[in-house]
Amino acid sequence: QVQLVESGGGLVQAGGSLRLSCAASGSILSFVAMDWYRQAPGKQRELVASISAGGSTNYADSVKGRFTISRDNAENTVSLQMNSLKPEDTAVYYCAARTKTWLISYWGQGTQVTVSS
Repeated sequence: QVQLVESGGGLVQAGGSLRLSCAASGSILSFVAMDWYRQAPGKQRELVASISAGGSTNYADSVKGRFTISRDNAENTVSLQMNSLKPEDTAVYYCAARTKTWLISYWGQGTQVTVSS
């Protein structure tokens, strides 16, 4: 069983930056991809960014050019650098690990990001 623990959330003004981190209790190399999701109140959870074991990245259109996902295989961490934050980025952000391309096997507990206008 792998545990994922997010950190780095908080309150920031619009235009500011935050860096989220996800620490895994085991090797992230065992996962085909690592994802960041977010869920705003009253909305469905949505995929924000993903990074494959090989380092390929994908982003939601709403965050392209503002967010950057990265991984440190030696430290077993995945990070999400968020710049030019907007109030609509306010959500609980979750880290997730996929053991198959279609299967998310592990979720973190989430970290709150609040962007004030």
